[in-house]
Amino acid sequence: MTSIPAAALQDVLDRIRAVVGPTGLITDASDMAPYLAEWRGRFKGNSPAVVRPANTEEVAAVVAICAEAGIPIVPQGGNTSLVGGSIPYEEGREIVLSLSRMNRIREIDALNYTMTVEAGVVLTTVQNAAAEVDRLFPLSLGAEGTAQMGGLISTNAGGINVLRYGNTRDLVLGLEVVLADGRVWNGLRRLRKNNTGYDLKNLFIGAEGTLGIVTAAVLKLFPRPRQSITAFVAVPSPAAAIELLARLRTASGDAVSAFELMSRRCLEFALKHVAGTIDPLSDVSPWYVITELTAGTRSDAFQESIETALGEAFEAELATDATIAQSDSQAKQLWFIREAIVEAQKFEGGSIKNDVSVPVSRVAEFIERAEAAVAEACPGIRPTPFGHVGDGNIHFNLSQPEGADTAAYLARWDEICHVVNEVIFALDGSISAEHGVGRFKKDEMPAIKGPVEFGLLRAVKTALDPAGLLNPGKMLP
Repeated sequence: MTSIPAAALQDVLDRIRAVVGPTGLITDASDMAPYLAEWRGRFKGNSPAVVRPANTEEVAAVVAICAEAGIPIVPQGGNTSLVGGSIPYEEGREIVLSLSRMNRIREIDALNYTMTVEAGVVLTTVQNAAAEVDRLFPLSLGAEGTAQMGGLISTNAGGINVLRYGNTRDLVLGLEVVLADGRVWNGLRRLRKNNTGYDLKNLFIGAEGTLGIVTAAVLKLFPRPRQSITAFVAVPSPAAAIELLARLRTASGDAVSAFELMSRRCLEFALKHVAGTIDPLSDVSPWYVITELTAGTRSDAFQESIETALGEAFEAELATDATIAQSDSQAKQLWFIREAIVEAQKFEGGSIKNDVSVPVSRVAEFIERAEAAVAEACPGIRPTPFGHVGDGNIHFNLSQPEGADTAAYLARWDEICHVVNEVIFALDGSISAEHGVGRFKKDEMPAIKGPVEFGLLRAVKTALDPAGLLNPGKMLP
């Protein structure tokens, strides 16, 4: 795609400024900088302008102007992407369209258990608004203080509660979307049942802004739990963790909301580098899980059933030690361990990161085979597997060998990831469980999807964005 001449570009920017006002258009380089780089520093791009519309009508007008001029657009939410999906390319041909000013909660229908929000509403705002009407919005992840709903929907975000409540796709009833030509599709329906044709909303959920720009959504709410049990359990192996999960699901009536696995190395990194982290158990174990179970009513019987299940796990040698939080503050302290793992890794040098998934029943096999494969490829490498094992999603991160050159190690990123991916393919898994494809994994899409499926993806893209102006170069090569 050729660059637009300077005079024509200025005319386009003037037209956009007339739509969004002077506060809605950023062209100063220093002011644009936060919108042009992702937080890990892996991707940094350029852009002639950052546009910040205040409502759907302004988004539609901006998209129509850009479509007419042939200028590509990169939609952006909270810019918490881990695969470069919200960052423009270095050539500087794309305009960044930030949805951050569209931050209204339009409606809460407590009896229908729905909330209608604009794309720029931050996830914690949604969680708090649901709590104020005694409801729960269960999506929860590390970036929830900055991640915006439009981006979460466009990437089909996961998080710690997928086991019980599903991915973001499962939490959305309706969408409002600005299409590539500037038309607006109003699909903000609050219905659980609507059997009238194709489910269009699912085209845009997880599409990473390549098919349309999500401007609002109807979200599902749930009853607020009245009882929560958080336990930190030492287990001898990932296989034991999977068996423990099955037992807890059965004993609780499938009330397990979260079930997270971590290796001892993960915990040691957190203890070493993140202040406030504790080692909650007296004896060292090679593996741990942190799990949360919730119930709609407070009951001693619920607590007793979980304690009984844990006791039986001890007898079956599936667990060797455990602690159950006795207060909300203790539960938060246990969950802080899980959160600290992400931050702690950066202090151990270069970290090659893999966000992968396999069937839950094959998690243990994946970890064993992948650890052996990367050790053979890079002696001394330090795997730090952790994550949402309850839904089969493992963050198989790999810290550099001690004393290794960081730049030389990170230069092997693609090579090492290929080793991991070969194990994933052998186990019928996915190389992207919840982070998406973005710029980072797009070139692998033809191989992992196969010709028929990839052709279908291309056909959908061509039908909805024939000029290829919406987030070009993302998801599909």
